Amino acid sequence: MATNTRASAHILPAPVALKRQLPPPVNSSVLEWRQTIVDILHGRDARLLLIVGPCSVHDPVSVLDYARRLSVVQGECPHIFFVMRTYFEKPRTRKGWSGFMHDPHLDGSNNMVTGVSAARKLLLQITALGVPTATETLSLLAPQYIDDLLSFACIGARTTESQPHRELASGLSVPVGFKNSTTGDISVAMNAMVSASEGKVFMGINADGRVAAIQTLGNPHCYLVLRGSSAGPNYDEETTKQMKSLLLRDKSVNSGLIVDASHGNSGKKWTKQIEVIHYIVRHCLDNVRGLMMESFLHDGNQSLACKPLRPGLSITDECIGWDKSKEIFQFIEKQLK
Repeated sequence: MATNTRASAHILPAPVALKRQLPPPVNSSVLEWRQTIVDILHGRDARLLLIVGPCSVHDPVSVLDYARRLSVVQGECPHIFFVMRTYFEKPRTRKGWSGFMHDPHLDGSNNMVTGVSAARKLLLQITALGVPTATETLSLLAPQYIDDLLSFACIGARTTESQPHRELASGLSVPVGFKNSTTGDISVAMNAMVSASEGKVFMGINADGRVAAIQTLGNPHCYLVLRGSSAGPNYDEETTKQMKSLLLRDKSVNSGLIVDASHGNSGKKWTKQIEVIHYIVRHCLDNVRGLMMESFLHDGNQSLACKPLRPGLSITDECIGWDKSKEIFQFIEKQLK
């Protein structure tokens, strides 16, 4: 096979080496948090699951600031179980920044050695605050470096139909949300949930970083996420009611339904996200067990080309700023009482 002379390879540390360097907390609550999420999605815990935080991690100082604020709000909203978005990789339809784990310096230098280490360090800091974390699994290898610190994982609309991502999900020890496709196809996510629940064998890397045949037992905790589509939103009362009925009828999948207030459901507009959340909380909580929203320190977003970048402002999708986010949390809490 011909070699691409423009390609290069930089050796990353083995997952086990990084985990020894940055070990998990001795009294970690991650296993308890995972079980709580499962209990909520199965209706055994009456709280609402709220997966909230920046569209993507690019500014770890501001992300940690957000996590500190969220840790305080947790105590003020006992009817909500907060899980913080820590999305280190970003899928791209054409071009763009690939995420903090790939390019932590935001300059195209793509120092993944630094990115992987910095991502794990940030997760440790957030976990120490008592805040559970969630991420979107894009790379098939990245979870090896951070899986012990995650409480929830999501498979995005572009990758739900990907067989390798279904295989990956089958081996994750966290509950996994599969999003409907970008065209709005629900069956793709339903098929993914069934597929990931079964044991798989696939090529991957082990803890020592060696290529291995990975054998999984299947993931019994896979859930449907409605995120809207190119054709429009799918969070309305009738749709969520139909989806709940569909999930309850199909005994091969779990019935806990999650709605993503961003992406196709809001047209990626932060102001519309607020409308979506208010509607769901007022009309759909009999059908919905979890919500996702994109929120950061400041409203909106900014271009990566803007220099200097404003701290706490998203460089990917628009986010709801902290003050308005807190108002939303209080509104949800009031409605759930």
